[in-house]
Amino acid sequence: MLHATRITLSVLARRIGQLTEQIRDLEDRLARLVERHAPQLLAVVGIGPDTAVTLLITMGDNPDRLASEASFAALCGVSPVERSSGSRQYRRFNRGGDRQANAALHRIVQTGLRLDPRTQDYCERRIKEGKTRREIVRCLKRYAAREVFHLARPVESRPPS
Repeated sequence: MLHATRITLSVLARRIGQLTEQIRDLEDRLARLVERHAPQLLAVVGIGPDTAVTLLITMGDNPDRLASEASFAALCGVSPVERSSGSRQYRRFNRGGDRQANAALHRIVQTGLRLDPRTQDYCERRIKEGKTRREIVRCLKRYAAREVFHLARPVESRPPS
């Protein structure tokens, strides 16, 4: 019984090593693709190769729908929608959109809240204004979508005049 357990653990350890190597290889390929197509995205706090690829795929799948940063925000599900409970007016997120892109923007915001002094200062300022953390994250996701849209948007070449 002990021998069979050792063999099984050895096989599993080899498989884990193979899968880890495949993951590293794929991560390297993704990083090279992002560096080739949109290296400026990687300079933003919170955007790594996996997040950048997710957002680039969202933009690439819908080039004709992205006329403005607002359309990209709606596509990612971070465009504000006015709501009213009768006594109170507030905004919430549009529930539609690409959930993967929304999750990528969420990762950017959460990383910024932990590591970026500008984002932390913004959060503190908005808390003093009476905003809830949920409202602050909503605003930050919209800012992140705006920044990503301008950084990742392909520059259209104009014919010479």
